[in-house]
Amino acid sequence: MSFAAAPLLLSPAQVNEITKSGGQPVSILDSTWFMPNSPRNAKLEFLDKRIPKSQFLDLDEVASSSELGLKHMMPDRQTFAHACGRLGISPSTHVIIYDAHGVFSAPRALFMFRSFGHKNSSIIDGGLPRWIDEGMPVETSSPADLQPTEYSLPEFDEKSIRSYDEIVSNSQFDPAAEAKSEIVLDARPKGRFNGSDPEPRAGLSSGHIPHSFSLTFSLFLDKHTTKDGKEYTTFLPPSEIRKALESAVGPAEAHKIIQGERSVVTSCGSGMTAGVLWLGLQLLGVKKVGLYDESWTGYAMRPSSVIQK
Repeated sequence: MSFAAAPLLLSPAQVNEITKSGGQPVSILDSTWFMPNSPRNAKLEFLDKRIPKSQFLDLDEVASSSELGLKHMMPDRQTFAHACGRLGISPSTHVIIYDAHGVFSAPRALFMFRSFGHKNSSIIDGGLPRWIDEGMPVETSSPADLQPTEYSLPEFDEKSIRSYDEIVSNSQFDPAAEAKSEIVLDARPKGRFNGSDPEPRAGLSSGHIPHSFSLTFSLFLDKHTTKDGKEYTTFLPPSEIRKALESAVGPAEAHKIIQGERSVVTSCGSGMTAGVLWLGLQLLGVKKVGLYDESWTGYAMRPSSVIQK
């Protein structure tokens, strides 16, 4: 697509100004997703309270099927185009994405749009909690009906996603050829990476992919508390994100990553918070970064996988 890239992050005030300007078409999407063991229901919460004129983007629904039964895998071109048309999005639409955590699942949705060439896309840094805390309007009535649009079949950036076979091949690199391998960053909490804490998915082993690095996604984020005592997250400044990256891989390798001398793959439990690491690296200007779509769930489900603890 030839449309200009939008800022990766927008504040609530910036979004409010954009929607009031009446310029380019805008579509606001709630992409909230909760862990499988959470009692919360994203769709019901969306219907209860949302940013005005927003629509719900179900990341488990706008997805491709998986032989392992995995959720929210990257959709194919047809599925993505159909979803955009159903949501009233055209190739020229500025897509603005948020979630109910602050920053959690919105980066994954942004990753999807950017991978399909829809660069006119952003997330609200701080999501719905920050929007409400800063006094922006909310909508509680039934969502308005949309006029479907035609969304032409987009091109997909094949370099944005890594497969299981690619991850296995990368993990078997010869130490002498290390500089040619990709650095795998794991966004899960340290205990799950080390194998000392259980996975939230029953029966799944914890541990990590050989030669991968632990970089818990929350290390890229800042915590805030709303006026009514609720917590939410926003991205840290790039300088702090760089410090977290350096702490995980070392200053020398971090420098190579930022300069484009080493490419990176982000991973997590199921490909969701890997999007937080992906977006944090984008904020540092890193160009060579992909995402392991199956992430740890797909990797650990395969009986032939090599697991380190």
